[in-house]
Amino acid sequence: MMDFTTPPYLLNNASVRRVMLQVLAALLPGIAAYVWIFGPMIVVQLAIATIAALAGETFMLRLLNKPLGLFLGDGSAIVTAWLIALTFPPLAPWWLIVVGALFAIIVAKHLYGGLGQNPFNPAMVAFAVCIVSFPALMAQWPAIGLKLGFFEQLQIVFGLAPRVDAMSGATPLDAIKTALKLGEGSVDVPALLANQDVFGNFAGRGWEWVTGGYLLGGLWLWQRRIIHWQAPAGFVAGLSLLAGALWLWNPAQFANPLFHLLSGGAMLGAFFIVTDPVTGCTTPKGRLIFGFSAGVLAYIIRVFGGYPDGVAFAVLLMNICVPLIDMYTQPPIFGMRPDGKSGRKGGR
Repeated sequence: MMDFTTPPYLLNNASVRRVMLQVLAALLPGIAAYVWIFGPMIVVQLAIATIAALAGETFMLRLLNKPLGLFLGDGSAIVTAWLIALTFPPLAPWWLIVVGALFAIIVAKHLYGGLGQNPFNPAMVAFAVCIVSFPALMAQWPAIGLKLGFFEQLQIVFGLAPRVDAMSGATPLDAIKTALKLGEGSVDVPALLANQDVFGNFAGRGWEWVTGGYLLGGLWLWQRRIIHWQAPAGFVAGLSLLAGALWLWNPAQFANPLFHLLSGGAMLGAFFIVTDPVTGCTTPKGRLIFGFSAGVLAYIIRVFGGYPDGVAFAVLLMNICVPLIDMYTQPPIFGMRPDGKSGRKGGR
């Protein structure tokens, strides 16, 4: 009698809850750097987004007569909430975070069937909807080293203090795009990066540490085999190759690849967004194509489009292509040739 109990058929406990908890843990280094650079207000925004996402999840689960404990405890809504808070300005009004979280959970997730059925990344849908609907609020980032106490920032977020005096900064990507637009192509990018306070040694001052935290957490997820390497590697390669080619062609008008990798949502997108197993590709080749194409699109939107950071729109555009990519990148069935015929002699 054969014993089927010995081999470890299940290599690890790959439950949704376990995976989501590890993703949340991987975000902590980036969040810690965020708190150090911009202050603790991001923690409040994470809490607001989490409460709103769980409230939206509860509402939809009750509406659909699904068990609350099973789905509220899987952690997927919290991961979506954290990604929303980390891509929105840290001093965004509280209601903007709530609108983004509710739209992500109710519309982008549950109206398509819930966890595992949504074709578009919910956090990126929320970002795209809010930046199109409220472009001024989504562009109001605090300057590095802004001298505001925690309670002053709290008043700004909850509308108890005016926002004009506090919103005096710009992201590095926004600063370089605005300078090039105003200069109509006559701006020297290396000189711009060297002279403005918003830029650091490699990219945006302070943002280098935040993106470094995301990189550290992403590598830990890869080491834990929570994510596959193809999508992040493809994203970094697509962004770097196009940025490097244009930089070599005209370094006075295009920033170097390291600047683009360490600015904006590049590392967050590479390890926490394009690796989404639900809205991304499932085949190894497909994941590589998906990540590479998203990286190329993100750079094109950054440099030539109307938005300073194009990660969200690039991912959403590639989400549309996922079924087609998966269909054409399916590996051959064992024992069959790539053309679908039997690999044995005589075609049997």
